[in-house]
Amino acid sequence: MSAAARLPWGTVWQIARRDLNARFKGLRLLVLCIFLGTAALAAIGTLTAAIERELAANGQELLGGDIEIALWQRGLTDEERSALAAYGTVSEGFRLQAMAVAGDNAAPVELKAVDAKWPLYGALTLADGRNVGAPQGRDAWLAKGALDRLGIAVGERFTIGSVTLRAAGVIANEPDRLSEGFQLGPTIIVAEGVPAVAGLLQPGALYQTKQRVAFANPASTPETVEEALNERFPSAGFTIRTRDRASPGADRFVRQMSDFLTLVGLAALVIAGIGIAGGVSSYLDQRRNSIATFKVLGATSADIVRIYALQIAIAALVGSLAGLAAGVLVTPLLSAALQGLLPVESGFVIEPLPLVLAASYGLLVAFTFAAAPLLRARAFPAMALMRSGIVPLARDWRALGATALGLAAISALALATTAQPLLSGGFLLGAGSALIILAAIGWALQRLARALPRPSNPILRSALANLHRPGAPTGALVTALGFGLAAFVLLAAVQSAIDGNIQQRVPREAPDYFVLDVPRDKEPRFFAVVQEAFPDAALRTVPTLRGKVLAFGPKDKMTRVADLAELPEGAWSLRGERGLTYSDRLPQGNRLVEGSWWSPLHNGEPLVSIDAEQARAIGVGVGDYITIGILGVERTARIANLREVDWENMGFNFTLVFSRNALVDAPHNLSATIDLPDGADDAARGALLRTLVRELPSSSVVEIGGLLVEGRKLLEQVALATLAAAAVTVLAGLAVLLGAIAAARAARTYDTVVLRVLGASRRQILMLQLAEYGMIAGLLALVALALGGVLAWIVITAVFSFDWLPDWPVVLGVLGIGLALVLAFALAGSLPLLKAKPARALREL
Repeated sequence: MSAAARLPWGTVWQIARRDLNARFKGLRLLVLCIFLGTAALAAIGTLTAAIERELAANGQELLGGDIEIALWQRGLTDEERSALAAYGTVSEGFRLQAMAVAGDNAAPVELKAVDAKWPLYGALTLADGRNVGAPQGRDAWLAKGALDRLGIAVGERFTIGSVTLRAAGVIANEPDRLSEGFQLGPTIIVAEGVPAVAGLLQPGALYQTKQRVAFANPASTPETVEEALNERFPSAGFTIRTRDRASPGADRFVRQMSDFLTLVGLAALVIAGIGIAGGVSSYLDQRRNSIATFKVLGATSADIVRIYALQIAIAALVGSLAGLAAGVLVTPLLSAALQGLLPVESGFVIEPLPLVLAASYGLLVAFTFAAAPLLRARAFPAMALMRSGIVPLARDWRALGATALGLAAISALALATTAQPLLSGGFLLGAGSALIILAAIGWALQRLARALPRPSNPILRSALANLHRPGAPTGALVTALGFGLAAFVLLAAVQSAIDGNIQQRVPREAPDYFVLDVPRDKEPRFFAVVQEAFPDAALRTVPTLRGKVLAFGPKDKMTRVADLAELPEGAWSLRGERGLTYSDRLPQGNRLVEGSWWSPLHNGEPLVSIDAEQARAIGVGVGDYITIGILGVERTARIANLREVDWENMGFNFTLVFSRNALVDAPHNLSATIDLPDGADDAARGALLRTLVRELPSSSVVEIGGLLVEGRKLLEQVALATLAAAAVTVLAGLAVLLGAIAAARAARTYDTVVLRVLGASRRQILMLQLAEYGMIAGLLALVALALGGVLAWIVITAVFSFDWLPDWPVVLGVLGIGLALVLAFALAGSLPLLKAKPARALREL
């Protein structure tokens, strides 16, 4: 028929609108799948874009300047200060651990000393609503946690070191809090001169100086200034951060969460696509008589496509719009879960580009997976459609070609818009491979069912025959159930692996206290104070310094870290300053893997021991050299051995351990751990803490219990956010399971009616459904375990860089729940079949 004979668009629209149920009966699965996929992508894109925009727009305020230079155990030299001043206004200050005391209460705090120019950007807001700057004289701004632990109110006094301070206000919003990193105690902000007067800046004390610069010239770029400073002061040990990376930890976390959420979104799309294909097939199967009638009355194949494409487009558009709205509405919940971890707005956020992208994905996926069943109905003549209930239609490979073209378009869009093309490309390739594998399993299952001997039990015999009879939906069921059950495995494996990392990385047993900055000449007194209170306490002290790796490699061909365009992958020890120590013996909990330990009396060439994993990442070995900078002085040592370090324990662990003669002359103090006997009395603990503060006023005592609680809270926040995101795949999986069973139910009507006419009971029909789905689900349980497990492994190890620690009993239990749901859905889907009237059903075939 010529194009002129086609129905006009107005008529096509009228037919489509009249035939389309207002409640989308028959297309609800399509609407649900599009809704879930679009909602996931909208929430993911909106949250990620909002965080990235906040980091980019407020980088100066988050950092406290355009550029920051941090140094350990020393301040700037006159030359360094002059160089910074040439770029603009410089604000200097100190960061250190300290002990605050008020009466009988003592608390470890993060002491932040700032000058009168602080903050260069933003403002400090107090709980009473005032916007203030640096405190004056002996006033201090305190975090609420510090007030609570000290048991004081605003206006009352407390002591740090040898200085008495007044609590002048409670911190409500600290503009540069995120860039300060993880805290070992609540913040107290004081004037710049307080730490020195309090006696906390003695030689060897572990304090950090921070210098922030607000550029005077708007044309100055942080990257150019950073490069110039590193070139002019290559051995200074500067740790430099810029407004573009105000919080590297936050940047890494955003990148990891973005990668994870990208995988979740793509997984939801793949699963939703399978559901859409099943839903559209079922819908068009219900409409086959209408389609055949249209063709008999003269409608062209193009008319058929336009009528039902319009219906599918309306349903997809409704699902997409509802998904966009849900994505925007759920973003505040995800923001609340990440509150404190990332700079994210607490209210509703509208990010146009992610929403447009999510809607584009939803509509593209809808038409890609709807193309095959739609073109299949278009291609066959009216008589074949009318007889398709008992004589299944043959495959239309041209329709499958349209689906392949749509998949290519989706893949191209995903690769063009992702920040991680390798990750997304790998996932899409894996999803495609999984589809091929599941299709092959479906084909093999049908061949196997055909080859197996017929069971004597009539129910099992019929169930086995249903797997390979003409028109059997076994292939579609295998694909849908495989991905649906894999979603359950993915959720359980990711969640249990994160829980496992929480248990392993935040140990339940650890020393009771860390003590920082114990003067070397006060070590005997420190031991005496603790052992007088607790004779059975276990004590350990180690020398502690801070330094930065400046160069590494063979002695005559060392590589300067400052000359590297980017650090080697995994070489985190080259980033910034690190804790250093020296020891005459192999540290407790370490194991030599190469080389030998030096003699306690060693007095020759300075030696160093390095963590074996870091040695591999950096590319050094025994016999190579490492140069470090301590207090602006370079020191070079030969690598004598490689160690395996147990980073999971809460004791002292160092990447670099030197021989005594390499570092003993540098100013330094000791760090210590105190492990009290089990059942130590709380009152005695408090008395010990107060005595330590009185005897060692410049030292800082950190209670490990509170630190563990904070660590657990942070990891649990991550776990909650990942659980909420991964739950989307399970919801999509449930929708696919329901859709697959609903689509198969339509094909089962004729079989059920015939069986009932032949005398089958309701119980036998239900048992037949259970047997058929039980055989398929039982086989696919192993496939889903492998598919979901591999994806979870990628998420945990490649995205989050966690250890692979799933709780397999939990994973298997959740998979069992998925299998139970499949059988429950199968039973529920069979109940309407029992109500079908044989005469009416046979007439409609």
